[in-house]
Amino acid sequence: MKRSLVAVMLVASSVALAQGESGAKAGKAPAGQTQAPEELDVSRMPFSQDSVQQVILYHRAQIQECYEDHLATKSKKVEGKLMTSFTITGRGLVKDAKVLKKGTTLKDKGLHDCVVSVLMSMSFPKPPDGKDQPIEYPFNLKAVE
Repeated sequence: MKRSLVAVMLVASSVALAQGESGAKAGKAPAGQTQAPEELDVSRMPFSQDSVQQVILYHRAQIQECYEDHLATKSKKVEGKLMTSFTITGRGLVKDAKVLKKGTTLKDKGLHDCVVSVLMSMSFPKPPDGKDQPIEYPFNLKAVE
């Protein structure tokens, strides 16, 4: 039987901001400079739905950038959902990342390719049993105003 971890980007985003970035204000970069996000050390994290969510949220700016680049080519605001599927290997790497047709409302190959590229670059905590873990993850994307 296949197991999947599923989470929703928009709802979890605000929770992660409240929990995971509380120290970000203290080390704020000087005006005009951007501060690189602190590296996420997945080797110290247990493999769980929460840690998978934390890794995805850590990379949310890259996903949003894919979406913003997609918006730049459109004459009107386009919002929607990308249903993704990928496998976390026993080593914590991503394989077989793809955007699923079912459940996806944003139908742009360039956007899909960009999101898949970001997913493939992610590293997750290693599953304790060393087995591949299938994941389905929806991204609800909307313009930042």
